[in-house]
Amino acid sequence: MSLTLCSIQFAPRTDRVVHMSTALAKALQLTSTNMLTMKMGSRTASVSLRMTKKPGKHIILPLSVKSQLMVPRSGQITVQASGTKEVQLGPLIGILANGTGSVTQPFGVRSSMLKSYISAGSKTSYYFAFLPSDIDWQAETVVAYFPNGTGWIRKTVPLPDAVYNRLSNRRVDRSISMDQLKDRFVRRGIGIFNWSFFDKSDVYKLLEEDKEANKHVPESHNNPSPDRIREMLEKHRFVYLKPTAGSLGIGIYRLTYHPKRGYFVRFRRGGKNVLFRFNNTSGLFKLLNGNGRMRNYVVQQGIRLIEIDACPIDFRFHLNKNGNNQWVVAGIGAKKAGKGSVTTHVKNGGQVMTPEYVLDRVFGAKAEGILEDAKQSAIKLAESIEKHGRRNLGELGLDIGIDQNERVWMFEANSKPGRSIFKHPALKAQGNSSLKYIAEHLAYLGKFRSRRES
Repeated sequence: MSLTLCSIQFAPRTDRVVHMSTALAKALQLTSTNMLTMKMGSRTASVSLRMTKKPGKHIILPLSVKSQLMVPRSGQITVQASGTKEVQLGPLIGILANGTGSVTQPFGVRSSMLKSYISAGSKTSYYFAFLPSDIDWQAETVVAYFPNGTGWIRKTVPLPDAVYNRLSNRRVDRSISMDQLKDRFVRRGIGIFNWSFFDKSDVYKLLEEDKEANKHVPESHNNPSPDRIREMLEKHRFVYLKPTAGSLGIGIYRLTYHPKRGYFVRFRRGGKNVLFRFNNTSGLFKLLNGNGRMRNYVVQQGIRLIEIDACPIDFRFHLNKNGNNQWVVAGIGAKKAGKGSVTTHVKNGGQVMTPEYVLDRVFGAKAEGILEDAKQSAIKLAESIEKHGRRNLGELGLDIGIDQNERVWMFEANSKPGRSIFKHPALKAQGNSSLKYIAEHLAYLGKFRSRRES
């Protein structure tokens, strides 16, 4: 299979003759005698090929073929040839997202993030965002949203070659109807990642099957009873209670047990960090059970993390699959907890730093080796989660901790990680690398896999 970049243009003609520069034809190993099937997404068109001496790599489509294939724009794009009979334009990549009902801002506050994905991929591919309701399965088309200055324009295009799932509503994303929609893509041979949000309990169960990976997971139990929580407190002295479907640190409790001082619980309420003390567990469990809080919760062993200024530090490892279907660590942000905060989230007073700065302060000359060990552990965890989850993953956010003994721990895995760490000036280049990896992996899923010629 031959694959390269080219410039695609349109001509006001109604015939079915495609003009191609000799340089492009040579790169794709085609001749002017070829009758071709041209493809884009789920659409095909039968055409004849004619060579031109125009310098560079160019392809000129008559408007009749452009219309049949539903090519959304001219400009630079990728083209690949399968033998001498088939040429494919693309890849055509769709980003599945939630809508707001607004005509001018169909994706609301998530518009900026979606545009960053589209911008990163559009130099070599056709990228668009779409809503679940925009798909016409019978016609095999989708109403696509393309950025247009500060807004969006809509064009109908074929079903894509690959789909990046960025649905932000957890309930919708994990619904039966949405699973059925994703299955319809899979049955048509359309690659999709990531399948859905994780529950924390799902991830812990997956890793139980892998002893090597599971050694990085603190002791965790789902839907804990009061006896289980009491047992964990006596064993570890402090634990966390986390909602299985939670995010952004919302609803997390830190419980601490001092044999001579009683039980302490920290959590966030009304935008403030609060602390309560109880002489016994009856008052503690009355607080926790006030709204059925232990149902759909995980109790997890507390880990004594490295600290700066007496504030715990953890790390967000942002991992992506690359164009060779391999996991890479695209970016790492160190997060310092705010005073009195249960978590390191910025909204709770946390601060983002570079991992090099943090580890150098804590470990000195050993910092580089410890960071490399953490990277390798993160990749092993990602590989294990994907293997045992049996769904395509292409991106993960892992919340990683390092304790005073240099041991690496994984607290959470997020299949749809945010990108807030990349707002740090020193991490912006890593953010760009992450976007590049996403584009490469979507091309891989769309079967645009050969090495591009220069």
